Amino acid sequence: MRLILLASILVGLAAGRTRAADDTAAPPDYFIVVTGGELLEGAYPDGHTHFLTRTLRPLGLRCAGSLTVDDHHAEMLAALRFATNRASLVLVTGGLGPTPNDITRETLSEFTGIPLRESETAVAELERRFRQPRDQLRANLRRQCLVPARGGFFRNPAGTAVGLVFEPGAATVIALPGPPRELQAMVRDELVPWLQRHFRARPPGASLTLRFVGVGQSQIDQTLKDKVALPPDVIVTSLFEGSRVDFTFHLPGNGAADAERLRQLEAAVRRELGEFIYAADGRSLEAVVLAELRARGVRLALAEVASGGSLAAALNGPAEADVVIAGAFAAPNDSRLAELIQANVGPADAPGEARAKTLAQAAAAHARAGWAVAVGEGGRDPGDAPVWVAVKAGDRLETRRLTLRDRSDASRAGLVTQVLDQMRRLLRQP
Repeated sequence: MRLILLASILVGLAAGRTRAADDTAAPPDYFIVVTGGELLEGAYPDGHTHFLTRTLRPLGLRCAGSLTVDDHHAEMLAALRFATNRASLVLVTGGLGPTPNDITRETLSEFTGIPLRESETAVAELERRFRQPRDQLRANLRRQCLVPARGGFFRNPAGTAVGLVFEPGAATVIALPGPPRELQAMVRDELVPWLQRHFRARPPGASLTLRFVGVGQSQIDQTLKDKVALPPDVIVTSLFEGSRVDFTFHLPGNGAADAERLRQLEAAVRRELGEFIYAADGRSLEAVVLAELRARGVRLALAEVASGGSLAAALNGPAEADVVIAGAFAAPNDSRLAELIQANVGPADAPGEARAKTLAQAAAAHARAGWAVAVGEGGRDPGDAPVWVAVKAGDRLETRRLTLRDRSDASRAGLVTQVLDQMRRLLRQP
């Protein structure tokens, strides 16, 4: 049996196995069962457990554990038995699609003893979406309209598979779709309100998310512990991705006093870590940099080798890109890039810093931009290779020596973050 235990299993959770009997009782613990053989083969990591625990913890719900299981009938039944013995609420992700491998719906029906029926509401939604009468809908699509005869279902505006709620009595089992875009929207719009109605999960309180760059997650955490007096009722969660770190501070209440407490907390964190905070309003690092450039009325040229066009791609998303980006050039080496922007970078053995400076100046002139960023060639062999980055900011020209481990997307994403942070710091200067 291919089962992987991903989180600590907390045994003997008697309080979590039965529903709260009165309005003052705490919400039950829950257990997560993630389905998908591709997860066990290492095709991609399990992001569902992280998202669910991070979303539900501020509501007062505690995760008792998480299992990843293959899309096999017997293994899913074993996982469900394990989960329902440890929590009265089980969240199952994946396996609700139209393919023969999507067996979560039928497996949960067998496990709970609750038959399936076709939902008129779900079928009508498919008719509207595909602009076809129900008798012309494919059978595998209509299969996704089967819902528990006892329980309920969640709408899925982002996809075709509805969420399922099985309520056999002792434990409630909820099935959520596997695609992250569908699951996350369903959790926010359907599951959270359902939990508030059925399990007295507290409403989402006031929260503050501070976005950091240029500092590690552990350093932020230690600084908060040592130098910031966090109130005991504040729940802190963090997310690390691509050399950027988000710290979110949750309060149970959502009134004016709570908002003021978060403002004071933000001020305290900024006193200790302000130089690393790039946003408190949810904006991306790319959006922050572009907005500042636009506010200054300057345009930006990009010349890339080691980053392979990743910087231009990252900056292409925010709305300000059309106004700010004057030109973007990428080539496999410095010499080819120099040909594109009519630059003379000198011989191949010329210092990398000097070549990056020349490329930045030439890119600015070629695109008629006040600012320019040039990401040099770097090393050709695997391993940590120095990459010179030059930023032309008006009359200033600043260089920085960075490291690129390899030419993978992850390494290039880290390099892009460092370059954007370099630009952000320059933009903060008078």
